[in-house]
Amino acid sequence: MERKTFQVPAIGCDGCVNTIKTEVSQLPGVKQVDADVDTKMVTVEWDAPASWGGIEGKLVEIDYAPAPV
Repeated sequence: MERKTFQVPAIGCDGCVNTIKTEVSQLPGVKQVDADVDTKMVTVEWDAPASWGGIEGKLVEIDYAPAPV
């Protein structure tokens, strides 16, 4: 299982958190999505067939792009 924690600057409310959790959780292979409105941090855990590229692509598609590292 892979795990990544990253910041999403566009998070501004609980609705944002719910959208991220709902959309990313629907990707095949994603096991868990946690997001925090106060810190704007998101943690995703996944197995194949999910990949970081696919998760990042979904976040960009829904206008919650991860902050550059």
